[in-house]
Order: sequence, then structure tokens, then C-alpha cells
Amino acid sequence: MSQHAVRLCLCLLCFILLSGFASSPVRKDRMYYEQRGEIVWEVPMNHKMLALTFDDGPNPKTTNMILDLLKKYEAKATFFVVGKRVERFPEVVEREVKEGHEVANHTYNHVYFSSNVSMDTMEKEIMDAQKQIKQITGHASTWLRPPGGYYNERLIQVAQHHGFKVVLWSWHQDTKDWKKPGVSYIVNKVLKNTKNGDIVLMHDHVSNSTQTVEALKTILPELKKRGYQFVTVSELISEKKKEVMSQPNTKR
Repeated sequence: MSQHAVRLCLCLLCFILLSGFASSPVRKDRMYYEQRGEIVWEVPMNHKMLALTFDDGPNPKTTNMILDLLKKYEAKATFFVVGKRVERFPEVVEREVKEGHEVANHTYNHVYFSSNVSMDTMEKEIMDAQKQIKQITGHASTWLRPPGGYYNERLIQVAQHHGFKVVLWSWHQDTKDWKKPGVSYIVNKVLKNTKNGDIVLMHDHVSNSTQTVEALKTILPELKKRGYQFVTVSELISEKKKEVMSQPNTKR
């Protein structure tokens, strides 16, 4: 083979390789969205802070029991509420706000945003819940948690269009309390995995179950004894920003 033919083959090979890289799809996984700041899973920090989050409420029985415990241990939390339940039990949400907790969006009907759900449906679910939240609390929520943790590019577009940041949870802090796994399971899941900046996933509405309430009776005093502060998602992220800004600039 002549030198010209070899050079031609090498050029063709380079073209094929480069074309392959250029056309390969971007993998839109946790790292992709986390680096872009479009989804929050956790907020690693130096301070001993964590955010307790409760989904699917309000529930007039268990949410109030949880609020009693949070008050007892001077803890703040973020409640990701379902719009239709806010409409049904507004007094519970009013109490959440009155006692310094944060109310955030968990859609109106608890719809899973899987691949076959349209952007129009997503938008309606989110904004119908937002309407209820604003009507009861007087404030628009800036945080959105899609039911089941389902997320995709269409959800991100809808969220950004309406000024929401998507907040999920620390993977090692999914208590699976909605499955009613037992009080000891919930307690051990939290206490054995606690890290600064965790976002803990729990539920204040689980049909015919008070396991989460019972678990909190152990979790709250134990973590408080360890020196942890329980804050809202907003406070957690705000504290992280302060930490970053206070770090010395090491660039030369």
C-alpha cells in the first residue's frame, strides 16, 4: 500500500471515530443534572445539618403527630404536599407554616411523570398544586419533588419555565416508610447512614400506618444528641452557599 493510501485510510478512520463521538447521545443521568444544578439529591457540607422531608400529606392524623414531635425537638422540616390533600385539609398546612416549616410542591394528584406523560399534564399537575399551596400559605413554592422520583428532560423544562428547582433525596436516606417496613427498619436506615447535608425521605401520609411517627420518636432525640440540626431544604441550601462563599480563593 502506498503512503498516500495509508494517509487516506488514517484520515478516514479518524473521521469515523470523531463522527461517532460527536453523534453519541449525552447520558442524562444523576451526574448530568446534578452538575447543571437542575436537580438536588443532597447538599454535602461541613455543618451537622440535614433536611427531613415528608411526602404525600397533609394527613390530619399523622401529619399533626409529626408536627408535635418536630416542635418538641425544635426541628424544622419540608413538607412536599399533594394539592388535592391541601384542598381537603388546609388547616394542617396552615399549622406547618405557622410553626416555621416549609411547604413544597408534590403535584396535585400524585401523578408519576413516566415517559408517556405529556408536558401539558406535568404542567397542569404542578401548577394546580401550586395554586393550592399559594392560596393557603400566601407564598409560591420554589421546590418541586416529582412523585416516585421520576424525572426526565421534559420535567426539567416545565420546572425551569415556572421557576422551580427539582429536589429529590439522598439515596442512602430513602426510608421506604411507605412500604410499612417496620419502625426499626426506618430508624436504622436513618441513623446508620446519616451524613452532613442529607435530605431524608419520609412520608407523613401512609394509609393505616404510624410507623414513621414511631420512628421519629427515636430518630429525633438521637440525632439531636449527635449534634445535628434539622432544617428546611431552603435553609440547607442557603447554608451550603455560605460555606462555599466563605472558602478562601485558591486560584493563582
